[in-house]
Amino acid sequence: MKSRNNNVVATPNTACTEAPWSSSVRMLVVAAGPASHGRVPTSTAASAGPVSNALIRATRLHMILARYLLQRVGLHPGQELLLMHLWDAGPQRQADLASEFGTDSASMTRTVQRLERAGFVRRRPDPSDGRATMVESTEAGTALRGRIEELWAELEAQTVGDLSQAQLGQLLLGLQHLEENLSLATDSARVARS
Repeated sequence: MKSRNNNVVATPNTACTEAPWSSSVRMLVVAAGPASHGRVPTSTAASAGPVSNALIRATRLHMILARYLLQRVGLHPGQELLLMHLWDAGPQRQADLASEFGTDSASMTRTVQRLERAGFVRRRPDPSDGRATMVESTEAGTALRGRIEELWAELEAQTVGDLSQAQLGQLLLGLQHLEENLSLATDSARVARS
């Protein structure tokens, strides 16, 4: 049973209200009750950050779907991104990979070791600096490219569903703005920690 009162829509498990924070931006704020199958639970404690909450919820579901799809080729989310980077950039220093992916050296080492054990990458000493390690895709890793591209296309199709081209354009523009904002905030936080 759905009821509508002014700018509020209520169902048994959700209450949505249109929040006109400015004349040019209108946002739908959703406060959900119990999580249904496949949904990410939310909390009223997140009500001060509706965009962050929606982004985290969508990201979590996207990662769950990516995990299901990548299991078909024996990968975990994030490992395909490392392989994609190696395919595009060629062999890379492991320390540079950690920096490129915004992670610490120990996390990158674990990711590379897992891919190495699976036969998708190999490590070798850097010829210009014996203390550094180079990481490169193996033939088996490169052979995954077509399959990973197919899986990413499937992930994209399931993610965007029936959004129109206009909606996709707006979504991509909005996400680009969010990425720029978060990049600046991350850089500022990194500098503040130093």
